[in-house]
Amino acid sequence: MRILIVEDDERVAAALDAFLVRSGYATARAADGASALQMIGADTEVVLLDLGLPDVDGIDLCRRIRGRSDVPIVIVTARNQVTERIKGLRAGADDFVVKPYDVHELLARIEAVTRRSRPVRPESEANVLLHDGAVEIDLVGRQVLVDRSPIDLTRKEFDIMAVLARYPGVAVPKERLIREVWNTDWRGFGHSLEVHVGAIRKKTGQRGVIETVRGVGYRLVG
Repeated sequence: MRILIVEDDERVAAALDAFLVRSGYATARAADGASALQMIGADTEVVLLDLGLPDVDGIDLCRRIRGRSDVPIVIVTARNQVTERIKGLRAGADDFVVKPYDVHELLARIEAVTRRSRPVRPESEANVLLHDGAVEIDLVGRQVLVDRSPIDLTRKEFDIMAVLARYPGVAVPKERLIREVWNTDWRGFGHSLEVHVGAIRKKTGQRGVIETVRGVGYRLVG
């Protein structure tokens, strides 16, 4: 996931950028509206939009973004008037967060808008095949099959596979896996994650199905 931070205050943008990177997200930054419009692409999954930009009012920019893209937009601003919230939401924003904010609450809101925007897969696209079809992840039935026979995974083990399956071929940071599977930012779950990944490899009989990406996390190998 790439989060575009549209913020003209360098200090604020840098601090938010650092926090999101530590939380396992890829980021990009724009200091004005013109740059933001140029930087929004197919890989942009969330826009964090400040309203006080030097070249355009953030509400107008929100309308322009919405006119060309369905990307989730979270307005992050010091404007706390109810009228501003109404304007922002009517302009197409998905959420509105007032500064100063708690970064963990902002992170939860980012996750919420991305969950809502994630398309529901047709059943025909809900099965992920790996290792030439030897391993199948049934996201609807919540089971993993090896050579068409279901294997006994715990709920956490399946959840790890499901998160990785949403980003095929992409290295998913450990922090994001911990947050999505255990619903916590506590890094003390790192060892537990390693144990669960080891159990998945053993149960599938396919050590290469989950690849360790040193210094980052894990990747599902097709």
